[in-house]
Amino acid sequence: MNEVPLPSDIRLHLKSRTLELVYPDGSFELTAEYLRVHSPSAEVRGHGIGQGVLQTGKKLVGLKQVVPAGNYALKIVFDDGHDSGLFTWEYLYDLAHDYDRYWNDYLRQLEAAGASRDGGMIARG
Repeated sequence: MNEVPLPSDIRLHLKSRTLELVYPDGSFELTAEYLRVHSPSAEVRGHGIGQGVLQTGKKLVGLKQVVPAGNYALKIVFDDGHDSGLFTWEYLYDLAHDYDRYWNDYLRQLEAAGASRDGGMIARG
């Protein structure tokens, strides 16, 4: 895998609940919800392939802080108490640059599960 560039700037926007990453090819604002449902934690991904847990009801989740984890990752603290995933530079770059695919996949998974971003289940008519 080619080495990904590190962001030249990282801005935490508490009001808009976004994390802005600035790369040589552009600036990317990732919502707290997007980062939360794609957390690399075991709670979200599971402990093995195919054991991921679909995150629902995270539409209004916010960001509390971002903490460097050595030279390789960021620890993102969410206002729902979640803070166990370490977002490596490679993973953040991938999330930023492939946002549309990841977000649309997530929305399809929610729909297939009859779940919602607001929480709870969607009534089927």
